[in-house]
Amino acid sequence: MTALDRSNTPPRVRRLHPAWRVAAVTFLALVGAAAFRAVPGVLIDPLRAEFGWSVTTISTAVAVNMALYGLTAPFAAALMERFGIRRVVMSALVVVATGSGLTVFMTASWQLILLWGVLVGLGTGSMALSLVATVTGRWFVARRGLVSGVLTAGSATGQLIFLPLVAWIEQRWGWRPAALGTTAAALAVLPLVGWLLRDRPRDLGVAPYGGTPADDLEPVRSGAARNAVRGLVEGARTQPFWLLAAGFFICGMSTNGLVQPHFIPAAHDHGLPVTTAAGLLAVIGVFDIAGTIFSGWLTDRFDPRLLLLGYYALRGFSLFLLPTLFGPHLAPSMIAFIVFYGLDWVATVPPTMVLCREHFGVRAPVVFGWVFASHQIGAAVAAFGGGLIRDLTGSYDDAWLAAGGLCMLAALLSVAIRRPAEPVPPVPAPEEAAATHAHG
Repeated sequence: MTALDRSNTPPRVRRLHPAWRVAAVTFLALVGAAAFRAVPGVLIDPLRAEFGWSVTTISTAVAVNMALYGLTAPFAAALMERFGIRRVVMSALVVVATGSGLTVFMTASWQLILLWGVLVGLGTGSMALSLVATVTGRWFVARRGLVSGVLTAGSATGQLIFLPLVAWIEQRWGWRPAALGTTAAALAVLPLVGWLLRDRPRDLGVAPYGGTPADDLEPVRSGAARNAVRGLVEGARTQPFWLLAAGFFICGMSTNGLVQPHFIPAAHDHGLPVTTAAGLLAVIGVFDIAGTIFSGWLTDRFDPRLLLLGYYALRGFSLFLLPTLFGPHLAPSMIAFIVFYGLDWVATVPPTMVLCREHFGVRAPVVFGWVFASHQIGAAVAAFGGGLIRDLTGSYDDAWLAAGGLCMLAALLSVAIRRPAEPVPPVPAPEEAAATHAHG
């Protein structure tokens, strides 16, 4: 080609791969759903004051929410295989908005459990980390660890955005406008999901990012419930599943279950203003974003088992110190705890996802859904147990110490996971595929 020919050649235009647009709208959907995650910790005291409910009663609703949030996840992953990501996410956002919006009319504790616990638990569970696993598994071959870290940080971003806002609205106008604000947040994301979210790379005529068309696997068309149960059965036959599930059970206890709903009332018990405590939890959200993304970067480069060992052990040590840090004034030591805890909050997710994919291959999103279910069952136990300990002893101290000890146990469980001798094949065996279509 001559110099003249080259000069007339149009410049190559580098287009953004559609996988990044899908990741972006998934992030926004997780942020919208996370708005409600900011509500319970702020509203425990206002609900006690208006209705006379005990911390244990309110914590029961939070516990039901967290349990369903986790138990819905594996079925949501299977539903995404059967009906597509976009339909499931849009339906889930509507359910979250409905459950949150109807709370303004409740007059009895059973209604709190039904709305906060059941409806919002089902809705947010349908967009839990199984959504992250499904999107990263379908749309990315390269950068899976990094993308899973960014998407996982979506929940932290929602907490960051909405927690101080919810606390401020509650202080100024009451808890009902605060609840309606979270409803609006969930509904605001709906148009973007309908417009930009796509189920698979083939829908746009592209291959997954960093992969080939062969990496865009055929969807599993069997019944969603059957697929979810099959994932549990296959996972339960292996030691890595139980070790990952036990570690994630403790992870849920020590974050979403204990710190998220009970940190603000615990700080208030020691005289710290609610808005200040809410601001501290929001700071956890700031550093959680950085910590989770950095954890995803590390997961692409280092043994995920060793990362889990460090994350859990350091988290346990910090919880041992927490009872000594509360006071009526904000001390530098508490700020240091918040920064560290934020970096570690869900840093465990990217290495856990990678270990699931190494051991379970194409079944990894559904199997991870069950591992995440154990996370939320642990969160439910701690949400209820923390409230019960507070009512029985007048203090949260024993809850913090117990969680710290369990984190040390989770560190040991993590290093006990054996790495597979060779990667699990990314596609089902022919006989499994035939059985799948025969029973679909």
